[in-house]
Amino acid sequence: MSQRRRRSLALLTSGVLALPLLTGCGAGDDEGGPAAAGQDIATTTRDKVADGGVLRWAVDALPDTLNAFQADADATTSRIAGAVLPQLFVLDAKGRPVANPDYLEKAEVIEREPKQVVLYKLNQQAVWSDGREIGAPDFVAQWRALNGKDSAYWTARNAGYERIEKIEKGKTDLEVRVTFSKPYADWRSLFSPLYPKQVTGTPDAFNEGARGALKVTAGPFALGAIDKKTGTAALTRNPRWWGRQAKLDTLVLTAVPRAERPAALAAGKLDLAEIDRSGADRIALARRDASGKGGAGAGGAPAHGPGAAMTPAQATLSWATAFGTDEEKAAQEKESRTKHTESVKRYADEQKALRGFRVRKSLEPAYTQLAMNGASGPLADERVRRAVARALDRQALAELVLKPLGLPAKPVGSHVALAGQQAYADNSDALGGQDAKAAQALLADAGWRRGGKITEPAGAKAGPESAPQDDGKTPAGPGTGNDGLYIVGQDDGANGDRAGTPDGTAAEAGGKAAGTGTEAAPADGERDRVSPVLAPAPFGAQQQASLLAQAAMARPVDDAKRSAARDGDTADPAKGSPAPAKQATRTSGNMLAKDGKALTLRFVLPAGPGSESLRTVGERISQMLRKLGVNTETTKVADDSFFKDHIASGQYDLALYSWPATAFPATDARPIFAKPEPAADGSLLVEQNYTRVGTDHIDQLFDQALGELDEAQSRELVRKADARIWAAAGSIPLFQRPELVAVKPGLVNAGAFGLGAPRYQDIGWKKASTAKDKKK
Repeated sequence: MSQRRRRSLALLTSGVLALPLLTGCGAGDDEGGPAAAGQDIATTTRDKVADGGVLRWAVDALPDTLNAFQADADATTSRIAGAVLPQLFVLDAKGRPVANPDYLEKAEVIEREPKQVVLYKLNQQAVWSDGREIGAPDFVAQWRALNGKDSAYWTARNAGYERIEKIEKGKTDLEVRVTFSKPYADWRSLFSPLYPKQVTGTPDAFNEGARGALKVTAGPFALGAIDKKTGTAALTRNPRWWGRQAKLDTLVLTAVPRAERPAALAAGKLDLAEIDRSGADRIALARRDASGKGGAGAGGAPAHGPGAAMTPAQATLSWATAFGTDEEKAAQEKESRTKHTESVKRYADEQKALRGFRVRKSLEPAYTQLAMNGASGPLADERVRRAVARALDRQALAELVLKPLGLPAKPVGSHVALAGQQAYADNSDALGGQDAKAAQALLADAGWRRGGKITEPAGAKAGPESAPQDDGKTPAGPGTGNDGLYIVGQDDGANGDRAGTPDGTAAEAGGKAAGTGTEAAPADGERDRVSPVLAPAPFGAQQQASLLAQAAMARPVDDAKRSAARDGDTADPAKGSPAPAKQATRTSGNMLAKDGKALTLRFVLPAGPGSESLRTVGERISQMLRKLGVNTETTKVADDSFFKDHIASGQYDLALYSWPATAFPATDARPIFAKPEPAADGSLLVEQNYTRVGTDHIDQLFDQALGELDEAQSRELVRKADARIWAAAGSIPLFQRPELVAVKPGLVNAGAFGLGAPRYQDIGWKKASTAKDKKK
């Protein structure tokens, strides 16, 4: 498995899904049904959008490279590429690729036999910023850089480009003919973005020339200054742009960790920012308080924020200490009270500033799954995997995350597409829905029984059957701080493909402030509000109480053995050395056991403060499995080690992470579900299939879909592959990720883009209403 292939899907998160938005229709337009949630972007016609202005848009970090085809490209790389480079095909509101008329007059397959030929007819006005026409030389250079034949190019993916046989100019300079050596159903995925030949023409230019600058561009915006000190990248109007002029003068991408975004919004440093649940709650509370509907807490204390959880008794004790006779304690308490007063004032000022913001909501183009490692342990048995899957109430899990946000809570029914996309179909029936009796029958057939004997070394320390563990610290540094839904493909470029580290992944809520890896303390005094998704304090308190209770007692052992152990403590030395320790035997009680071992699964979750919802979902899954008689041992690990040290290396039984959706599943889903193959050194080549569950038939169906030029038939083959993936029960899709975006009043054509993506030239500030408009 090459580094290029491993990274291919990772780029989807930041590349394919961050392209300008157009609407369109075509054959099979009704396939896939409606999107689960529409866009929430305050759609406004261009005549009502003011010309000019600046937009400050939050990003997680400035990009390490501006070359979207390199291993360390990230979401910011793709956002910049979407605004400044040609995108031949873009995704509409349903996540479906349509031709972009700014660059294409037409693109179609004109020959199928003896070989597939695609003819691109370019927009005659399309030019690079240096005045040169966009044409065949740019296509040729990009193909040669990405087809994998020249190892001097540091490429992260070559999917599709390796199937091209030749590229040549058509009848005119505006026509480009691409001939394929093998049929390629996903040909629309190619050449988006398209780089100028100055970037792709030589290995040096490709590898280094486009990492920090793009001297030649061809989008509605051009790349301005990138300032690492201020953490900003400025995009300015492209004076050579032939399409509709960008409404904004400047778009400033500003690096702000998500945990800090509410404060940055309040301080006027940001106008548009994706936020997590806690940030959305702060804005909702600010708007509620502004309307006069908010109430004070106990004793007139704030209803939320710093000090909201302080009781009258605690306040009285603080005052008594501050003005007591112990001068040292009084000084410390006065300092603490001063800091607390400053914190309360700062929070109040921020809340006042947040009143004007709105939260736009949709569902991201990604789904969260329960992954089951089928390489070893109990889950190597398909019957056990299927039983675990059928113990899950996927509807309840979707509601746990999405219902409190007012978003549609429907379980995802496909591994390869989301509702609205043409390849989508709910194939979950291939596995079956929640059915405790069926799950119990599967486990019984696999030999797992309740009340079975369990053997363990005598004197072994008893421990809780489902005790959460912690083996890492929350990493420091800027992180995503998202809603906790770990998505493979974001922000893990730093791991380094070139060093051989598995790539294409990211921490769910990448680097945050250093911590212990346990449940994070709620920000800004939000601990008084109980949230079923993102409320670490109630969950942490419950978990702490459970741990204390479990620590107070050991697993029950036989009274006779307990007496024997006590007798052994005072044994007569004259009797000689004690006999070798025997195996202690106990029963599993209401839990399942087989061959002297309890059915216990290692459940690995990220520990970062942005991963509260994952941990809450994980806890609910553990409860569901416990009813079935299955133990889980939850281990919370540092965000930066979650993927590389556990998921990629196979050190887990159960895990929660997410995959991005794609408009090209025949290409992009195959490496995720490919059957692992043994390597020469005895290890497994898993591509991106971190569950290690796959079959030859699934691979064959994807291969057939990739080479099928009948689009309807290709999609049907992909759906058949999806049904087989469900039946194999290695990955169980749960729900689509929530998308929450804070927006300053007046900003239009931007917000929660859902399955679509920005049309950058239409984003802007709404014109002020005139007296004539008000009369209407």
